[in-house]
Amino acid sequence: MKKYTSITTRDNLKIVIFSNQLKSEKGLILIIHGMGEHSIRYTHMADFFSKEGFTVMAFDIRGHGCSQGKRGHTPSYDYLMDDMDRVYLKVKSDYPSLPIFLFGHSMGGNLVLNFLLRKQKELKGAITTGPYLRLGFEPPKWKIILAKLSANIWPSLSQPTDLELDALSRNQDVIRKYEDDELVHDRITSSFFVNVHFAGQYAIDHAQEIKTPLLVMHGMDDRLTSPEGSRVFASNAKGNVKLKLWKGLYHELHNEPEKEEVFNYELDWINNLLK
Repeated sequence: MKKYTSITTRDNLKIVIFSNQLKSEKGLILIIHGMGEHSIRYTHMADFFSKEGFTVMAFDIRGHGCSQGKRGHTPSYDYLMDDMDRVYLKVKSDYPSLPIFLFGHSMGGNLVLNFLLRKQKELKGAITTGPYLRLGFEPPKWKIILAKLSANIWPSLSQPTDLELDALSRNQDVIRKYEDDELVHDRITSSFFVNVHFAGQYAIDHAQEIKTPLLVMHGMDDRLTSPEGSRVFASNAKGNVKLKLWKGLYHELHNEPEKEEVFNYELDWINNLLK
């Protein structure tokens, strides 16, 4: 993928949008990445769907990758939703006739689910993988209380994410590239954590309101975000959501040794909606 254009946020940050440069007549997939990473890490996924005739676009979330903003920071969750809305409107304006699918991974999955609930846009479907609905471990209650307090007192307080890199993928080459990637960062502010963390529970609580066709996928051996969170979300949705759990797979389904199988499963689901 290459830089395509940018949008300006309501607080005057530049958000960079990428594209595979393919003029599709089939559909468009808009990718929303996870915490600390960026869009270019999804180039191999974009290549797969390019060969299947889809326009693929992605954007770097504020404070990530090539976009502006303090690393790992947002003033509030509403800013993240507004950024996504502006990107969506730009994409829709440039490709008015194409059915649009959202794809969100991890924290990006959290954003996609909340976008479906809060913005009610014209979308053909959405896919989330390893969505951050709940963490894969239970943080001590005192840490959550402290985070809420610091988010009110010092929202831009930045701390390391302490991400367990070996939990990303069983492919060690993926881990090495992640470690060497200059656009990857390990920062998260109090405001970002608190807003995204509680938005995960909001999505679970309101899952039954999802109207857009939705595929939720999770690696059953994911230690970073909770497969159980995805199970509960899908159960609450009461049939409006398709849940696919991948036995033995880690957090980044798109970077596991079985990634071609994962991509083909997503492709079949998308093509069924386009029939």
